[in-house]
Amino acid sequence: MLLRILASVALLVAVAAARQPAAARETLTVFAAASLKNALDDANDAFTSATGVTITASYAASSALTKQIEQGAPADVFISADLQWMDYANEHKLIKSDTRFNLLGNRLVLIAPKDSKISDVTISQGFDLAKLAEGGRIAVADVLAVPAGKYAKAALEKLGSWTTAEPKLAQAENVRATLAFVARSEMPIGIVYETDAKIEPKVKIVGTFPDGSYPPVTYPVAAIAESKNGNVTRYLTFLRSNPAKAIFDKYGFSFLIKPVS
Repeated sequence: MLLRILASVALLVAVAAARQPAAARETLTVFAAASLKNALDDANDAFTSATGVTITASYAASSALTKQIEQGAPADVFISADLQWMDYANEHKLIKSDTRFNLLGNRLVLIAPKDSKISDVTISQGFDLAKLAEGGRIAVADVLAVPAGKYAKAALEKLGSWTTAEPKLAQAENVRATLAFVARSEMPIGIVYETDAKIEPKVKIVGTFPDGSYPPVTYPVAAIAESKNGNVTRYLTFLRSNPAKAIFDKYGFSFLIKPVS
């Protein structure tokens, strides 16, 4: 009798498991640029609500993420904050090139602590960023590797401000660390993305870098070459959808493609 009861229980458990949506028992790992965290967390929650697939997101500088992927870190999707690191991933066969597309855009801004006397800065040719910082440092992401830093360097060079500003730079490991420097008033000014400034109440935007002074900030997306996760296509499709667009729009990103649904 006991054996019969145990067998019946086992059968019921098996049936219940079979009836449970497969996606509810599945996960997806996404490596994404640090500047995407707030918006992508919301998008991932929406995807999980719709599909039952749990998203594990790892945020860092695109340069660091690319190197982690190259070293074999398990991931299914990569979202970079610039084209160069995605190009690197493609050249080294780290991504499935036929899944790649440009999803989002952003802008570069100058920030200061919320209570700073600095305001309404006109950023144009000959702009003296070093003078604006006075005796302090200028917070910026790593100008040689991190996309936000590379965009900042390009803008300063284009505007003729790099030579005087470079000695005053305090370079951080990613754009969110740059944001934190200014939010904690450790630096009088910093250069970050517009979307970063908007999610931090302890800073204010004091100037916007003019279009054309740096390459367009572009976030490409692609599936990782080694991924065998069957939910990658569903996730990439979701990122191109109207519900995802609404989330990214709310955070100030520009949506670079026509929504698919």
